[in-house]
Order: sequence, then structure tokens, then C-alpha cells
Amino acid sequence: AAAMIPPADSLLKYDTPVLVSRNTEKRSPKARPLKVSPQQPGPSGPVPQPPKTKVPSTSCVPDPTKQAEEILNAILPPREWVEDTQLWIQQVSSTPSTRMDVVHLQEQLDLKLQQRQARETGICPVRRELYSQCFDELIREVTINCAERGLLLLRVRDEIRMTIAAYQTLYESSVAFGMRKALQAEQGKSDMERKIAELETEKRDLERQVNEQKAKCEAIEKRENERRQVEEKKHNEEIQFLKRTNQQLKAQLEGIIAPKK
Repeated sequence: AAAMIPPADSLLKYDTPVLVSRNTEKRSPKARPLKVSPQQPGPSGPVPQPPKTKVPSTSCVPDPTKQAEEILNAILPPREWVEDTQLWIQQVSSTPSTRMDVVHLQEQLDLKLQQRQARETGICPVRRELYSQCFDELIREVTINCAERGLLLLRVRDEIRMTIAAYQTLYESSVAFGMRKALQAEQGKSDMERKIAELETEKRDLERQVNEQKAKCEAIEKRENERRQVEEKKHNEEIQFLKRTNQQLKAQLEGIIAPKK
């Protein structure tokens, strides 16, 4: 077993931890009724074993207590950890609970929810962990009185865990989907901003060209107006010159004709 720190306190009731030898450690994952094995090496455990194993192991009649223990260990497996190179195993308690134990369990649940500052609503891993421990303790209490009812509760617990895991996966995928959409929108926004900047630059360039063309047009109009005025002035001068010339010619013609009379 990998090195671990001793397990934290749980609402699920456990027996006193038992020290297991290295030989037993190799068999511990498969051997479910682990309370019997530490008794064989002798005084290796720090605490004497409960008097549940009074029935000799050579008895051919199956021990209902041992059978109930095996079912309990199958539903709620023992926990084990290594401390100072020694393997410790702690089984779930097989002691029936009284009404006061249930009341105490409820008080402990409320106390731990308050101590660990669990959120009352919404997603809270701390609250879910404590309620999961409480439900395991209820399964333990029910299994001691009726193994079949405990197995059915185990199915209910596993279904709840599977549903929560499915919702968690759905939540994570929706968050990832939302992040992708947000990134795409951000990317689209940057592309749109770049396109807007390009269009504004093009607009300014076109406005500059329009202003240049207007300036050219105004210069041409001014030049043509000046040229027209010059042409009109020249034309008027020519007309005046021709009129004066015509009058002079008329006067000369009248002077030539008049003496003959």
C-alpha cells in the first residue's frame, strides 16, 4: 500500500485501528473480514479484538455475525494507511446504533457543516462530502439490522453518485462550451474591430481623395472663370473697337459724300 497520512475524522463510525503485519498486508485487499487476521499473529494489534470472533474458525456452521461483517465490509470497505512503515487497517463499526446515536449523528452533521463553513445552497464539495459520510453511516446502521435493506441503500447511494458525476461532467462540458464560445466571440470581436479599423482607414483615404478632387474642381472653375472674364473683356474691347472704327468710317464716308452736293 502507498504511504498515506492517517484518515481524517468521519461521520461514518469505524472501529479502533488495527496494526497489520507485512504478510497480512499482501492479503488485505482480497480478504474482506480483516478483523480475524490480526488476531492470529498474537498481540500485534494495539487494542484487543471485540468478542465477535468467539466462534471457532473450524466451525462448519456459518457465523451470521461474521457473515454480516463480510456484507458490511463489502458495502463499506475498511480504510488502511501506512504510518512509520507500519500498515494500519480500520474497519467500519458493526455495533448497532441507538436512537441517541442517530440524534448525535444529526448534531455532528450540523456541527461539521458549521465548522467547515459549508454553503447552504448551490454547489459545495464540503457539504456534499459531509452528507455522503452521513448517508454511509445510515447505510451502516441499516445494514447491521437488515443486510438486504443496506444493499438496496447502497444501490441508491451509487445511483446518486453516478447522477451527481453526470451532472458534474455536464456542468464542466457546458463551462468549457461557454468558454469556447466566449473565446470565439472575442476572436470575432477582434476580427470585427480590425475590419472596422481598415474600413475607417479606407474611408479617410476616400475622403482625402474627394477633398483633392473638390480642390482640383474649384481650381479649374476659378481658372475658367478668370479665362472667361478675360475673353469677355477682350471681346467687349474688340466690339468697342469695331464700333469706333465703324463710326469713323461712317463719318469719313459722310465727309466725302457731303462736298459733292
